[in-house]
Amino acid sequence: MGTCPLRGCNLDYDETRLNGGTVEAAGEGAAGIDGEWLDVELFAIECDVIGGMVVKSQNMRRVLKTIQRLGPYKASVLIHGESGTGKELVARALHTLGSVPKGPFVTFNCSNLVDALAESQLFGHIRGAFTDAREDSLGYFRSANGGTLFLDEIGELPLHLQPKLLRAVETHEVQPVGSAHSYKVDIRLIAATNRDLRAMVKAAAFRDDLYYRLNATAILVPPLRERRDAIEALAVHFTEHYNRLFGKQIRFLARRAIAALQAYDWPGNVREFAHAIQSAVMLSDDDRIDLPVFPDYLSRATVDEGTRTADSIPDIALNGSTNGSGVVPDAVSGAASETNGRTREPLLLDEVIKRTLKRSLEETEGNRRRAADLLGISRSTLYRMLTRYGLAEESGRRQLARDSTPSVDQRN
Repeated sequence: MGTCPLRGCNLDYDETRLNGGTVEAAGEGAAGIDGEWLDVELFAIECDVIGGMVVKSQNMRRVLKTIQRLGPYKASVLIHGESGTGKELVARALHTLGSVPKGPFVTFNCSNLVDALAESQLFGHIRGAFTDAREDSLGYFRSANGGTLFLDEIGELPLHLQPKLLRAVETHEVQPVGSAHSYKVDIRLIAATNRDLRAMVKAAAFRDDLYYRLNATAILVPPLRERRDAIEALAVHFTEHYNRLFGKQIRFLARRAIAALQAYDWPGNVREFAHAIQSAVMLSDDDRIDLPVFPDYLSRATVDEGTRTADSIPDIALNGSTNGSGVVPDAVSGAASETNGRTREPLLLDEVIKRTLKRSLEETEGNRRRAADLLGISRSTLYRMLTRYGLAEESGRRQLARDSTPSVDQRN
């Protein structure tokens, strides 16, 4: 195993030697909402890379063990998993870690098969085999010779092609359309699906013999909601990726933003997660990413209050103090005490954050500079948050009222 700063790494990330990766930054607002920011560079600087993957979550550790066991063999593998979970990355890891073969890695999505040309796409054709067949074509099987053929969305494969695929898998031979000859192919076939093939077999929508042949060695890739312990590392990885892509210099991730990322269920899995980080990187105007630059649905993610810790509560509700006491302990712990001994109800991140902002304005009589200092954030961040939560007008009214109220000296 080697080390790398997450460049080119896929899937999740190894927690070995990371020790939390939380640091306190310097500069204006650098203390963050509660003094905690995840330092991207420090978190990323030490990570064990195995076959192009850095694995953190326990679920993905099990996947990696299966990959390592199957790697040396040329047997076909069926990868199950929801859309966006990283099935192709698992297939690439199987190809990379395998002792054989070492040829090309060829991918094809079966949903892209053109019905009239499907057999030709897979197995190739000879010149003149059909109209517009002006030259020979190898097809995907022969193009992958000596390497790995990855057939994604195998559940979309037409029924009439399934017997031919089964024969190609079992005999390692393909016969191009229009040819009287068969050609040997030395490939490893890896298929993937987000559909329930067993149910399709029962419904006669997928051949049972092909299913049993492919499913003999199978890997289940868990959805992102079942590997939340990988969220921090994934956030770091994609932040670094989009830093390089967009020429940005994001260095810190707010802990409350990470709490929101961990609270959301990610129906689109890693693909959706990557897009959320991409948006946040583009919208951030300094060297850090905080919750306001993420899509609104993240801040509305419901977190079970009964499982909250100091790290998972929105950080803005934990910082700042007036006369030595917290600004909003009652905004959070008060709600908790009301539910003591009873079933706890979900608490929305937006609700806590908005309540905290309003309290900070009350404490400072609408003075935005003091409110920002009280919360430990920059004024620009405070302005964005006031606008986002519809409090900018209220803040302006409070400040106007404070400025128009005569001081004691003026009244005397």
